[in-house]
Amino acid sequence: MQYLIDASVYIFRAYYSMPEDMVDADGNPVNALYGFCRFLGDFMEQVNPEYMAVLFDESQSASYRAEIYPEYKANRDPAPPELIRQFGQCRRFARALGVLEWGSPRYEADDLIGTLVHHGRTQNRASTIVTRDKDLAQLLSTDDIFWDFAGKGKIAYEQVSGVFGVRPEQIADFLALAGDAVDNIKGVPGVGKKTATVLLENFGSLDGIYDNLGRVHEINVRGAKTLGDKLDKHREDALLARKLTGILCDAPIDDAEIAMQRSVPKLGDINALFDEANIGTALRRQAERIADLSRD
Repeated sequence: MQYLIDASVYIFRAYYSMPEDMVDADGNPVNALYGFCRFLGDFMEQVNPEYMAVLFDESQSASYRAEIYPEYKANRDPAPPELIRQFGQCRRFARALGVLEWGSPRYEADDLIGTLVHHGRTQNRASTIVTRDKDLAQLLSTDDIFWDFAGKGKIAYEQVSGVFGVRPEQIADFLALAGDAVDNIKGVPGVGKKTATVLLENFGSLDGIYDNLGRVHEINVRGAKTLGDKLDKHREDALLARKLTGILCDAPIDDAEIAMQRSVPKLGDINALFDEANIGTALRRQAERIADLSRD
């Protein structure tokens, strides 16, 4: 099993939940760094994984999705400078822990996770995706796990529909139909979550829906009589949205660079980072315990 960490989810969570007055000697905030280090340390102590990677977002404005659709994520405020600074420190911490960390200006963390899921399958390794973002559940096959660490817990492939309403293979199609306000993806006007779910229950996929527009009026959902016309009118919108909601599994990377097997943490580098950030003894001792685990 390989473990793939969606770093941004946990960094943002730490930034907004940890006290703002956690600062270094120069007054720079370190709350996101501290919270992320504690999360990653707790995770590694609990799981002690042999294979893992931590994936980071770099630039949403330079991503290939923004090239396809300039309004993609345009509704989001830019990350504050004090958080951007801590993202770099979080990446330093992951590297110092002996873990593969990877980010790309063109591909989002989701796509990097998808690429490593695909790579793992070529090595006969299933994946556990550690995140709170339901979009990533689309990557699951029967042997994989979606793990909302410290949240909903582990969700297996066959449990996804009970938690998120549709099967893993249908999540990207569901978001293309219903839209995704978080990412500023409009979807098909007039098609909400319930309608999208019923459409996929009846026709299986976005392609299946458009292959059967003449039967859409038969489904048991409010407004079914006019739904086919709406879908036909906004076909191009749906197909564009589908390009945005699908996760790529072929981000370019040299296979030699995909070294997900953990190495022994570099305690000197960790302590140097913690000295800069004015972080005390608890996390240093945790790093020492993780180093001992990695040597066993």
